[in-house]
Amino acid sequence: MNREDVMNELQSLGTERTKKRYASSGAREPVFGVATGAMKPMSKAIKKDQALAEELYATGNYDAMYFAGVIADPAKMTEQDFDRWIDAAYFYMISDYVVAVTLSETDIAQAVADKWIDSEEELRMSAGWSCYCWLLGSRKDSEFETEKLDAMLKRVEQTIHEAPERAKYAMANFVYTVAVSYAPLHERAVETARAMEPVQVGQEAGKIKELHTSENIRKFVEKNRVGFKRKHVRC
Repeated sequence: MNREDVMNELQSLGTERTKKRYASSGAREPVFGVATGAMKPMSKAIKKDQALAEELYATGNYDAMYFAGVIADPAKMTEQDFDRWIDAAYFYMISDYVVAVTLSETDIAQAVADKWIDSEEELRMSAGWSCYCWLLGSRKDSEFETEKLDAMLKRVEQTIHEAPERAKYAMANFVYTVAVSYAPLHERAVETARAMEPVQVGQEAGKIKELHTSENIRKFVEKNRVGFKRKHVRC
């Protein structure tokens, strides 16, 4: 399939209901509103195609950008490629669920994520913290440095309240993910979650709510699943 074939297929799969849901989260035109599950037959047929993924991502169409992440070949992407992708990510569903997910399947994931976390740019920070969530939730504990993760927990505790909105969500999710997926620092993450709360989001929109990281960890612990690792990151 070429770019035109994929775009035509995506358009035929879109629904107004899904389009409105994406728009309410921040997606902007052009967007077709394709449910992620509806993309699976096409992704199975294409598998990995980095050249096609680049063409689709460059369209600026949300559904095409998401599908680009599904068929991308992370092993063929450089740090410059990921910087280009994050530059084009205009809201969190692209930065955290397309770019960060794709980055998490590379050998340069931690280095790039570290740089983005330090950037002080909202979606770069969000993608960086989110990338660690995808990494921790899928890779062996032995692939991480405990001291480094411990320092990152301390950083969250000290800076989350001044962080940009989307970064707050990703930082809180990082603490949650360490608690449930990285057994060596489970207790430390639980302590961090308690120390940083309450974390408020939504001030700009006038719809203030609190992130309940400790409660979410407690619910997971009750299921006896600490140390959880997913088999696949991308759908």
